[in-house]
Amino acid sequence: MVIAYLPQHALDAKEDHPYLEPAIAPFAGRLGGNQDFIVDRNDPKNLEVLEQVPDAAPCMTLGEIFDLKGFASLDLWKFAMLECVEQSFAFFVTTDSNILSVYSQFNECFISCWVTTHPLSKTTSPTTEAGVYATVTFFSPLFGGITNLLLTPLLIYTFSPSSGGHISPTITLATFFARIISFPRMVLYVGGQTLGGALAGFALNSAYGNREFTVGGCHIDSTMVPAKDGLVIEFLACLVLIFLAFGVALDPRQAKVFGPATSPWLVGIVLGVVSWGTAFTRMGYIGASLNPARCLGAYVASSFPTYHWIHWVGPLAAAIGHGLVYFVDPLWTETRSSP
Repeated sequence: MVIAYLPQHALDAKEDHPYLEPAIAPFAGRLGGNQDFIVDRNDPKNLEVLEQVPDAAPCMTLGEIFDLKGFASLDLWKFAMLECVEQSFAFFVTTDSNILSVYSQFNECFISCWVTTHPLSKTTSPTTEAGVYATVTFFSPLFGGITNLLLTPLLIYTFSPSSGGHISPTITLATFFARIISFPRMVLYVGGQTLGGALAGFALNSAYGNREFTVGGCHIDSTMVPAKDGLVIEFLACLVLIFLAFGVALDPRQAKVFGPATSPWLVGIVLGVVSWGTAFTRMGYIGASLNPARCLGAYVASSFPTYHWIHWVGPLAAAIGHGLVYFVDPLWTETRSSP
């Protein structure tokens, strides 16, 4: 694909290698890019690029968003498969009170790194004056949060130049409802991420050896926490994640403040703090999912509960709510030139 515009740091790299062009496709929804890797809709030279990739620039019309020709784009299918691989790399789960913190990778081989493992047991109340803060219920999610914090930025750095580094359907849905990615890209990305989670779930089941475990962020003791309460926590946690991820990693107004080097770490901090901070406050609730594809993989590895729907409805509702806010306070103010 011919790229009509590259950020200054990419142009500098091109000057160092005059016979090579950086293979960076323009894409407004690139996590950590702060919409710096885009083209100008008013420049006639970009018409061919925008015809193939309508989300190569923001401010799409509804016709451009729902242009189904994107399903015929080999690049979108390639990027969706990268999101599938990325989700498999990013498949890490944190259990609580029987807490299993696993980071699973499924590419050509399966590598699992067990942070903490505990046998399946019933939820019990703390027995010391320190309460939950002296139990594995507190410390094990802490290690899971640290894992999220360190792993997420590295995944964004690795995959963002190609697919945009969304990792999770939560981010993909949020960028769609903020009108910076197209409908075909959203469908293909969510499909790829879900497939990646399922594949990692099969690998996790084989590595763990049985289905008798619970997964942090993907387990609720329904005798202690109704599904509607879990939905509220999931919605609010996803809303916090989306707002802060957009604020530091997708908002063009912050490009010069954070940029592609710093913003992935800030996204990792948000994910780590939110996943850990929601894991130990209420007995029977062991953390927000924040990533429905991860929970799908966890349930493939163990068993599907009746409350699985909250891991999809919560992020979807948060993405819609966030999109409404960005409709009121748009990222860009642009006047299109007459055709």
